[in-house]
Amino acid sequence: MIDILYCGNDGVYDGVLTSALSILMRTTTEESFCFHIFTMDVSELDEKYICISEEHVRILEETVRSFNPENRVRLYDVSPYYRKAFSGCPNEGAYCSPYTLIRLFADVVKGIPDKLLYLDADIMFNRDVRLLWDTDLTDREYAAARDHYGKYLLYPNYINAGVILFNMKYSRETGLFKKARWWIKKKKLVFADQSALIRSTTRKKVLPQRFNDQKFLHRHTVVRHFSKRLFWLPYPHTDNIKQWHIDKVHSVFKYRQFDDIYERYLEIVGGVSQ
Repeated sequence: MIDILYCGNDGVYDGVLTSALSILMRTTTEESFCFHIFTMDVSELDEKYICISEEHVRILEETVRSFNPENRVRLYDVSPYYRKAFSGCPNEGAYCSPYTLIRLFADVVKGIPDKLLYLDADIMFNRDVRLLWDTDLTDREYAAARDHYGKYLLYPNYINAGVILFNMKYSRETGLFKKARWWIKKKKLVFADQSALIRSTTRKKVLPQRFNDQKFLHRHTVVRHFSKRLFWLPYPHTDNIKQWHIDKVHSVFKYRQFDDIYERYLEIVGGVSQ
């Protein structure tokens, strides 16, 4: 079984749906998938910070099982873990949201296997997920690609944590997640969970950029990460175009490679392009 982890509130639904569709529609395998989703309700911090809805989970389950009846979606409410470990911590107002922190419970949540592919919700697969999944992680806590901007601004092997293939067995042995949680609780970090993971790493494998391409989409790109990026024209500015912003993906990026996925997505959500 191929195990995928997403994290977020109900607002990540469109991302998880399009991302999961891209995996299922770009991968040729008889092996089944389990899509794990960590969620939580911390609406005391923001009214939008609620668990992903049962209706959305039902739709996700029906969608993935339409490709293979053995595929599964498993939902975990990690609210108790968060409140115990991170409530009131220096990184609770993280650069994105508290949901960026909850993958750091992957070592203690029951039911998580020894190998796990974590994905941000703004991820689309352009090629077969097995190209990433089959990476050898012997004596490595995880494999990840360099951050597009960080590799220039910080240091050459600075990784982006939006796509991480975890060797959970080895990571539990080294205490990767436990150490990262300590950093989150004790010190304000610029990139919160990403910074905590990097500081806690014992051994990692650095992947080619095609496994987390944050700026371009090449023929060899396996993963296109729709993270915030810098545009130079018509004037220097940043924009945060996500894959479910279909009109902008077409007009700004000029991408048509995902149109078959968008067609399936729009059928599911009722045909509204965002």
